[in-house]
Amino acid sequence: MMPADDLFSWALAIAFAAIAISQLLAMVRLVIGPGTADRILALDTMVVNAIGVIVLLGISQGTRLYFEVALIIAMLGFVSTVAYARFVLRGDIIE
Repeated sequence: MMPADDLFSWALAIAFAAIAISQLLAMVRLVIGPGTADRILALDTMVVNAIGVIVLLGISQGTRLYFEVALIIAMLGFVSTVAYARFVLRGDIIE
């Protein structure tokens, strides 16, 4: 049986690899997306992936600072996605 530290290291490596693959696929969708809605969703997915990477960095380094950064980026990502979607739909952000 594997020690807990080795298992934890493997789990972190697999999680980093999964997020990296997801980020690459979102970038592909951003580039070749047939519509604007696809590109907006790809950008939102990339924000979520970036938050996942930041959380994994916090777990791997054992510090809480990264979790606060992840919360701030999540709020900014949500607001920017909503603003961009409103701009695409209406042509302006604030009425």
